[in-house]
Amino acid sequence: MQAKTNAKLTEAWTPDSWRGREARQMPVYPDAVKLQAAEDRLAKLPPLVFAGEARKLQKELARVAAGEAFLLQGGDCAESFAEFSANNIRDSLRVILQMAVVLTFAGSMPVVKIGRIAGQFAKPRSKPDETKGGVTLPSYRGDIINGIDFTAEARAHDPNRMVEAYHQSASTLNLVRAFVKGGYADLHQVNRWNLDFVKDSPSGARYADLAQRITESLDFMKACGITSENVEPLRETDFYTSHEALLLPYEQALTRVDSTTGDWYDTSGHFLWVGARTGQVDGAQIEFARGIKNPIGVKVGPDLDSDSLMRIIERINPDNTPGRLTLIARMGAADAPKKLPPVVRAVKKSGASVVWSCDPMHGNTVTADATDLKTRRFDDILSEVRSFFDTCRTEGVHPGGIHVEMTGQQVTECTGGQYDLKDADLATCYNTHCDPRLNANQALEMAFLVAEKIKTGG
Repeated sequence: MQAKTNAKLTEAWTPDSWRGREARQMPVYPDAVKLQAAEDRLAKLPPLVFAGEARKLQKELARVAAGEAFLLQGGDCAESFAEFSANNIRDSLRVILQMAVVLTFAGSMPVVKIGRIAGQFAKPRSKPDETKGGVTLPSYRGDIINGIDFTAEARAHDPNRMVEAYHQSASTLNLVRAFVKGGYADLHQVNRWNLDFVKDSPSGARYADLAQRITESLDFMKACGITSENVEPLRETDFYTSHEALLLPYEQALTRVDSTTGDWYDTSGHFLWVGARTGQVDGAQIEFARGIKNPIGVKVGPDLDSDSLMRIIERINPDNTPGRLTLIARMGAADAPKKLPPVVRAVKKSGASVVWSCDPMHGNTVTADATDLKTRRFDDILSEVRSFFDTCRTEGVHPGGIHVEMTGQQVTECTGGQYDLKDADLATCYNTHCDPRLNANQALEMAFLVAEKIKTGG
């Protein structure tokens, strides 16, 4: 793909050049002095991630773009201050590791693992306000902006929450790094990753069988002198963090110059994505994303036409660098079969090097009539995944990844799956701060489906 030379692509970029653009889904802070103080404090804090890590991730994503690996991106809908605990982090990481093992072993393909973690606090909302009992207050936009309780005090936009989110992200990262580099991710632990409530499920039993086969393979390798003591990939793994680049004052404050290259990196996370609601080619979020050297994702919804997408691609990746850009399709099960093919076809025709990933969650959110709770039908989620793979195969591109909202908790937020959860079951364990998430059983079930799709090419 040849980069186009025009004013918009060659104009100077600075970490604050987004401020001259329309910034959608942003909070309104009533106290400018307080906001500036929070930004200044963040700007003095150490980076959460490092430029070298982001460059390593981009190299791994380049392999995905080339059809040599698969991207697994998953985690919480919205992290919260109240539910922050070592156990929750461990359980979510454990499910992601299980999914990755399924995809690697059953799908016979290396897996790049990225968590929606250590920064996924801000959420776009359909409406700026919410009304209950005749009282109207600002919508909850994630703990980094305001609180979930329906009170005027909680719903006020508070910039000091950005600092609290930073410190929670730092603690989360410390624990995740300890897990993935300190022995917890050792493949000899695969039998211990099965959560108690998953063990008795069909997916848990299937996983246990797979884990036993892996253990037998490891025993054979040990007999040949190949162990986790002398082969690093057997005892530890690379795990990257990601979140939506939505709250730009926070992102700007953590954007730093890399001393080895002179390039700008957003050190709040390894991978940042721009959501469907903020993906305007001339908007603030795209403007910010184009200047940082982190790998970038862009959500591709049913209303994004091919011409607009090509302009976004040219703006974010004018040099057509492999691994730089991931396109995350989130069409919805009903729209995916007819709206995804022409977009994939146009990108392929342009010669753009991209990773194609599927977010089967956000286009399939409905409200259950019986409970008035948001949910997602597991059959719709799987339908969109199948449609994504079918489209990619038909159009001759690599179906490079999945992007899912999931948790290690035994939640009942998405209906269907092997336990056939109904609308009436939703309130049993409905803990999400925003959107419904897959529980561990459903996440594993999806992993086996995707692995089969990868292996068979179907």
